Parts: sequence; C-alpha cells; structure tokens
Amino acid sequence: MLTALATRLATAVLRLPPPRTRRVALTRDLPVRVRDGVALRTDHHAPDLPGAPTVLIRTPYGRGGPMRLLGRLAAERGYHVVIQSCRGTHGSGGVFDPLVHERDDGLDTLDWLRRQPWWSGAFGMFGASYQGFVQWALAADAGAELRAMVAVVTASGTRDSTYAGESFALDTVLTWAELLQAQTVPWLARQWELKRGQPRLAAALAHLPLAEADRVATGVTVPFFQEWLRHHTPDAAYWRTRIFGDRLAEVRAPVAMISGWHDIFLPAQLRDFAALRAAGGRPRLTVGPWTHGSPGLFVASLRDGLDWLDEHLGGRPAPGRAPVRVHVGGAGGGWRDLPDWPPPATPTTWHLHPYGGLSTAPPVESAPDGFWYDPADPTPSLGGPLLVAQRAGPVDNRPVEARPDVLTWTSEVLPAPVEVVGPVRAEIFVRSDLPHLDVFVRLCDVDARGRSWNVCDGLVRVTPDGFRADETGAVRVPVQLWPTAHRFAAGHRLRVQVSGGAHPRYARNPGTGEPLSTAVTLRAGWREILHDSRHPSAVVLPIVHSGSYLSPR
Repeated sequence: MLTALATRLATAVLRLPPPRTRRVALTRDLPVRVRDGVALRTDHHAPDLPGAPTVLIRTPYGRGGPMRLLGRLAAERGYHVVIQSCRGTHGSGGVFDPLVHERDDGLDTLDWLRRQPWWSGAFGMFGASYQGFVQWALAADAGAELRAMVAVVTASGTRDSTYAGESFALDTVLTWAELLQAQTVPWLARQWELKRGQPRLAAALAHLPLAEADRVATGVTVPFFQEWLRHHTPDAAYWRTRIFGDRLAEVRAPVAMISGWHDIFLPAQLRDFAALRAAGGRPRLTVGPWTHGSPGLFVASLRDGLDWLDEHLGGRPAPGRAPVRVHVGGAGGGWRDLPDWPPPATPTTWHLHPYGGLSTAPPVESAPDGFWYDPADPTPSLGGPLLVAQRAGPVDNRPVEARPDVLTWTSEVLPAPVEVVGPVRAEIFVRSDLPHLDVFVRLCDVDARGRSWNVCDGLVRVTPDGFRADETGAVRVPVQLWPTAHRFAAGHRLRVQVSGGAHPRYARNPGTGEPLSTAVTLRAGWREILHDSRHPSAVVLPIVHSGSYLSPR
C-alpha cells in the first residue's frame, strides 16, 4: 500500500505520463540458481498486462526502499521488473567479489528469464553506479533480446577511475568498502555511526599502512580492497576480466547515459560514449550539475530513464530531444542541447605567469614558484568528484588556497563571459627534490566576492621510470582534468591551483616509491613550478564562442 502511494506521488512529482496499470503483483525472494549452484535472491514486480517486456536490475544494495519504489513505478508503466541481489549481498548466496561473477550471473539470470511463462522475448536494463557495471558485463552477450540500457553514473570499467592519474582513489574505494560492510550491521547501529560522523572511516582514511585501513574502517579485512591495493599497475592481469570496455562495439542496444560534472566516473563514462559513437551507435547523453549521489540525479535518471525504456523497449514514442544535453554551470549557464560530445570549441591556452598571474599572453622569463609538500600533513581535498554527495561538488576553495602548499594563478577580471565546454587539460613543468610525487591541478571560478569555486580538476602520479627530466631537472607533467561545461561570468576571474595532492580523495604520495599497500615512511620535499618560455606551464580550455550553436532547453 505504501509503495503504491509512493508511486502515485512520484508520478506526479516527476510529471510522468499516467500509468498503464495500477495492478502490480510483487513476488519476493525468488531463488534464481546460477551455474555453480548459488541462489540469487530476486524480486519480481508483475503488471497485469499480457506481453509486457522485462526490465532487469541487478544490484548489491538491496531490493527494498528506492529499488522497490522503482520496481513498482516501472511495472505500472508496463514492464515486468526483475530486481536481483548480486551474489553475496542481501540474501543471495556466494561471496561478493566485485565484477568477477557479473557476466556469468547475468547470463544465467537471462536464461532463467527466458524460461518464465511471462517472458516476451525482449528486455532492458536500468541502474546506477555498480548497477551499471553489471549491465556492461552482460550487454555484449545479451543478443538481440536486449532492447535498451539506462546507464547512470557508471562505466564499462572501473580500473581507470580507481587509479585516476595512476594514483589511488582512496576516499571512493574505502568509503564504498565501508558502505558495503555497513549493510551487514543492524540498522540502529548504522544510524548511530552516521550520527557520530563515521569516526572509524575518518580514522581509516588517515591511517598507514593502507593495507590496514579496511580493518580500521570496518573491523574486518575486505578482500577486494586488499586486491585493489596490490593490482594497481596499468598492465595488471587482474583487471582484464573485470573491465568490459573492449566489447563496447558489440553492444547493439540503444544506451542512455546519465552523469554529473562532479561524478567520480564521468571521464570513463564519456569515453564509453565516444566508443559507442565510433562504433556507429547512437547513445544519448545527459550530464547535469550533479554528484554521484545527488537527489537531482536520482530524479533525472528516473524521468529520462523511464522515457528511454518507453521509447526503445515499450514501443511508445517519447518527446524528441537532442542526442546530448548538458548543463552549463556558472552565472548565465543552464541546459544546452548538442548534436554530439564534445562540441566544437577553440582550445585556448592560459599560461601561468609570475606573481600569480594567469593569462593567454605567452610566457615570460621568470623564476619558478615553489612550495614544500609534506605527506605527513597532506594537502586536503575539498569538494569535487566524491562518492558522498554531502561532501562533493563545488565548494569555496579559499580555506585550502590559504595553505602554503597550494599555489594559485589568477586571471584579471573578465570583461566578458567565457564559456568552457569540453575536455580540459594542463601541462605543468615541475622540479622536485624527490623523484616520486603527485601533481594536482584544479580550475576554479573566482566570483566578485572573492570566493573560489572549483570547476574541474585532475591528478597525475609522477615516477622516475615514467617521466624524464630535462637538463634543468624539470619534468613535463600532462594532467587531464575532468571535462566540464561552465560559464565564467563577466566580472569573475579564472584561477588555477597546483599542489602536491588532494587527500583523502587520492592516497597521499609518500615520496619514497614504496608499494601502495605497505608504505609507511613519509618523505617531505620542495617542489618548484616553472613557467618560463622553455617551460610554459599552462591550462588549455575548450572555449565556445557566442554559444550560437547551443540552444537553451
């Protein structure tokens, strides 16, 4: 009864079309047996509509709460909705080992669907984050029966996001490990831990060696956390069976992708979009002003995802829209419709200048700027793409910019708006006491009150075997920042930050070259950022002119 009332409210709030039926039968805890005998617990939301196609959602996060609401909402739209708990979670047998079993378990679940009397021969998939990984695990082998996918804040592989810039996404991975473990404890105990501010997780994020951090956070050793610490090299065989991007060209189902500018998987998801387009696919992309867990993302994914399923699975035409829709942040931004991603833009180089200046003028002869980086007091991360929505997104960066280990370069006041839409990159020339270091670059929008709002950023881990210094000892470090769509208003200024890390979003660099999991020795050192004519440190921004090719929503 409560779920039915909730779907009525959701239908009204989301401005969805009227349901095709209110009569939905829910069967809980069905045991779907897979090839090794493990039973995967599954709920079936069945509408009283003959010939209805199926929507499959496989998840490690449980089948109640928002999942039950989504199940009934989609069932009322005319779909058999099958929600299954991944192995080792919420009553399903076996052990949860991220990404290992999802292809085989997905194929076996599809075989089970084919044997059901209500099976129509067509299905779609829907889900966010890990629920999207399991879609990609199955998609290339699902055949013509797969008619549509809705992939929300997710990607076909997690390796690049886990080791962004060849560092380690400590906050994301450890927070996720703690979240999964928290699902096994009583509800009241979990609420008490959240109310206390998760002190065990905070202690674990600051703990060394990292091989002990999972036990500090959760009280137990988390096998996948240990494995991800060990298998961090780019050619690690461990990841070859856990990423699915090499088969994207085989996916024939129409794909709707939904993400946010401050989502942890955004760069990987946009690479998936490009791969599908290159293979002749026509995916649809929506990128909004969201983080990984934004309420607005949840609302948009329901509305847009159900419309996509209606069009491609349900055979009901949806309102036409452009293939790409992005939200341009900043004053005077808003939603834009595009024919593709990225849009045409002029790469414009903004050089670092002496005395903290940032300009499109060529670099001048100048002394480098320097700072002392101490991993025992690591430069903190502030906002940006984080797993926890409450700490993510744009924030005022003045507290971190006041630290002596953060350098900034700021433009003059902009006489006219500057709209940046597309991939952002930097090239930083650095000289360091130590051969092992990190380079973190962040682009900010400084408003008329002097507040510095982060727009996008990126980090690269420098090692002596991967980077070669010139005769002055300087190393050229290319840094790929998160893509963005942002309008810097007239009267604002652009700012570039450079620092030696962003902890705990990225694991601190100990400066010693010790293994990620066991490093405990911390070495501080002096860094210099060069910006002369031989070392033209800069950020390159894709600037769109006049926005004439963009149409407001």
